[in-house]
Amino acid sequence: MTVQEAKALIRPMLDEKRYHHSMCVAKEAVRLAKRFGADPEKAELAGILHDIVKQIPAEKQLQMLDGFAIILTETERKSRKIWHAILGAAYLERECGVTDPELLSAVRWHTTGKAGMTLLDRIVFTADFVSEDREYKGVEKLRRLAEKDLNAAMLEGTAFTIADLASHEALIHPDTVSLYNSLLLEREKAAKAEK
Repeated sequence: MTVQEAKALIRPMLDEKRYHHSMCVAKEAVRLAKRFGADPEKAELAGILHDIVKQIPAEKQLQMLDGFAIILTETERKSRKIWHAILGAAYLERECGVTDPELLSAVRWHTTGKAGMTLLDRIVFTADFVSEDREYKGVEKLRRLAEKDLNAAMLEGTAFTIADLASHEALIHPDTVSLYNSLLLEREKAAKAEK
């Protein structure tokens, strides 16, 4: 799939604001890929495609997940904001013929994250947090971290997400907690290796 094909694919599925966000994430993903040694073209594609099904109504998303025989956990079923990542990867693979496992993985994990993410997963996850269209308290700090250290930016972003969800008494996906723990452990290992 080319960048033009990816843009044409998402264009009718997203409103102007969400399309703009996808373009901003793609641009940031390319920048981060060049900075940290991932494939910029793949990063751009993943950024464009990451929210492909986000604006499909919730009931329809559930129907599509059922149609793809994807069984959500109780936490996932009650966390509507993560459905689009789970469904997006399945939709791209089964309806759009995307076969690249790295691309599908980056779309699948861009919202919850998980332990053991690939470099491309990490780049798209971070690009989604810090893209130029994002405006929230703390985004500038995350952007500065992302300039120097992808894992530090991810740790900060994941801590922010967990704190925000907890403050609203919202469910926190176990994969997000696993990501947070794994990033702390990676930081500890890196610090020991430097000594």
